[in-house]
Amino acid sequence: MKKMNVARKIISAHLVEGDPAKDPELGIRIDQTLTQDATGTMAYLQFESMGVPRVKTEISVSYVDHNTVQIGFENADDHDFLQSIAKKYGVVYSKCGNGICHQLHLERFGKPGTTLLGSDSHTPTGGGVGQIAIGAGGIDIAVAMAGGAFHIPTPKVRAIVLKGKLRKGVSAKDVILTVLKKFGTKGNVGWIFEYTGPGVATLDVPSRATIANMGAELGVTTSVFPSDSVTRQFLAAQGRAKDFVKIVADKGAEYDDVFEIDLAKVEPMMAAPHSPGNVVTVKSKKGLRVNQIMIGSCTNSSYRDIRTVALYLKGKHVADDVEVGIACGSRQVVNMLAKDGSLAILHAAGCRMLENACGFCIGAHMSPRTGAVSLRTNNRNFEGRSGTKSAQVYLVSPETAAASALTGRVELPTDKPVKAVPSPKKFPIDDAMFLYRKTAGKGVKGAAITRGPNIAPVPKGEPLAKDIKGVATIKVGDKITTDHIMPAGARLKFRSNIPQYAKFVFEPCDPDFHDKCMANKEAGLANVIIAGESYGQGSSREHAALCPMYLGVKAVIAKSIERIHRANLINFGIVPFVFENPADYDKVRAGASLDMRGIRAAIEGDGRLPVKCGKESFVIRTSLSGREKHLVLCGGLLASL
Repeated sequence: MKKMNVARKIISAHLVEGDPAKDPELGIRIDQTLTQDATGTMAYLQFESMGVPRVKTEISVSYVDHNTVQIGFENADDHDFLQSIAKKYGVVYSKCGNGICHQLHLERFGKPGTTLLGSDSHTPTGGGVGQIAIGAGGIDIAVAMAGGAFHIPTPKVRAIVLKGKLRKGVSAKDVILTVLKKFGTKGNVGWIFEYTGPGVATLDVPSRATIANMGAELGVTTSVFPSDSVTRQFLAAQGRAKDFVKIVADKGAEYDDVFEIDLAKVEPMMAAPHSPGNVVTVKSKKGLRVNQIMIGSCTNSSYRDIRTVALYLKGKHVADDVEVGIACGSRQVVNMLAKDGSLAILHAAGCRMLENACGFCIGAHMSPRTGAVSLRTNNRNFEGRSGTKSAQVYLVSPETAAASALTGRVELPTDKPVKAVPSPKKFPIDDAMFLYRKTAGKGVKGAAITRGPNIAPVPKGEPLAKDIKGVATIKVGDKITTDHIMPAGARLKFRSNIPQYAKFVFEPCDPDFHDKCMANKEAGLANVIIAGESYGQGSSREHAALCPMYLGVKAVIAKSIERIHRANLINFGIVPFVFENPADYDKVRAGASLDMRGIRAAIEGDGRLPVKCGKESFVIRTSLSGREKHLVLCGGLLASL
C-alpha cells in the first residue's frame, strides 16, 4: 500500500469525485463550514435561494467578527439577518463580541481528520489541529451546507520539515515569515504545505495555527499539521478529548517536494510594506521609529500570544509617542488574561484594549495617521488595507511588537526575551454566546427571517454569448488584491446590497470604473479586466467577482490569477483567461476595444481564443474542468441550478 501523508489521508477519506492519480480536479465532502459577517450575509442569501430546508453538514457556524463597529443601521441589520437565518436553518450563531471566527473555531469546533470550508481566506487556521481547512467564496459554502461537494485542483503536497527548537524571543510568526521569504506570495497555487519533522512537537497548537493561518498568503490550497499528542492535550484542555483522532504521516510517506527549516536558526522576521512576501529580518530595521502597534487578529490573538505581550510589558509603560491597541481572539482569551493579571498589566502599560474582533486588520477601525509606521501582528499589509493609504505597515510577531512598544522603535525581541508561556492544562469554557447549538443541523421550524432595507436579492449571471465585443475597461498591474477590487473598511457595510456595493468596485484604482461599466453595459459592450501577475490575491471576498458580474464584466485577462479568486470568477460566470504570451499584456491599453469572437466555442473546446485589439492581436487561454465549463457557459453557479 502507498505510504500516505496527512493531507492525502484526509482528502482520500472525503473523496466523492475524481481520482487523485489521474484527474486534475477532485470533489471532497465537507464536514464543517464557517462564515463571518462580511461574507456570510451573501452566503446565506445564496443558500436560501437553493430551497434546502436545513444545513446538511456535521456543523455550520455563523460568526460575527468583522464589521462589529455599528455606525449606521446596515451592520446591525445584517447581524439580525444572520441570527434569524441561523435559527431557521440549523446553523450555530456566534454573537458579536464572542470573538474572531478562526480563533473561536479552533477552540470550540476544530476537529482532526475533518474537512472545514470557510468563507474567509484564513480558514486554513484549522490546519493547526489536523483539519483540511480551506477558504472559499460564500457560494461554495452555500453549496457545501446544502450537501454538495467542494472542488479543488488535485493538489501537490510539499513537506515543510521542521527540526530543532525555536530560541527565546522567536515564535511561530517568524517561522511562517521564513517560509514566505522562501516561496513568496505567488506560484504556489495547487499546493498543500504539510508541516512535519521532529520540530513540530515543540510547537503548541496556537503556534501551529499561526503558521497554518498565514499559509493563505502563500496562495496554497491549505496548510496542515499532524494531529498528535500536542493536539490531544489542547483538545483535552478545551474539554473536547472525544474529538481527538491521531493522524500522522506514514513512515516513508511520499511528498512532491521537501523543504527543511532548522527552528534553532530562525531569526525574528517581519514583512515590510506592502506585501506579506516582502520579508526582511527585524535586525535590518532595528531602530526604525514606530507610530502605532496593533496586536491581535486571527493570526496572533491566542492566550499564548497576548500573555507573552503582557510578560514583555510587565512593570513598564509603552513609549509616549506610540499608540498600542490589543484585540484578543475570544472571550475565553480575555477571561484567562483577566484571571492571571495580564489585563491589568496591559492596561497599566498604556495599551488600548479593543473588542474581540477583526476590526483593525481590515481597516474597519484604528487606522493609523498619515504616513505612519505601524507594526501589526495580523497577516496582510497590502497598501491601504489599514484604512490609511500612506501608512507603512509591517507584519511582526507579538514578541517583536511588544519589545518595540517600549521604545517606540523597532527592537529585537531576542535582546531581552521573556519566559515561554506554558500550554494551559484546562481552558475556562463559556459557550453562552454560541446560540442554537442544540438545534444545529435541525433548525427551528417556522422561524422567521429578519431583513433590513440594506439586504437586496442576489443577482444571477446570464449565459455566455457566442461572440463578445468587449472593452478593456480597466488595466491594472501585478498583485492586485481583492481589497483593490472590492474595498472593505467603510464600504464593507454594503456587502448584502450588490447594486450599492458595486458602486465601489476598483475604487482605489479607478473611482470611475462603475460608471464606465454601466455605460458599456448600456451600449451592449462587455467589460473586460486586464491584469498582471497574481491577480485577485488576498481575501476570499466573493464580492470581488459578484459585483463585477453585476456591472457586466464577462472576462478577466491576466498574466496569472490566484486560486480562490479564480474559483469565484467561475462561480459568477466570468471567464478567467491568461495571456498565452505574458508579453502581450503590453499590447492592451485601458479603454481599447477587444474583439472576442468565438468565445463560447473556445470555452466548449480547448480554451484558446484569438483576440483582436485594434491593429494588434494575441491569444488568450483558459483551462477549465468540465464542471467549470458548464458554470461559465450558464452564467455562474446560481444560474446553473
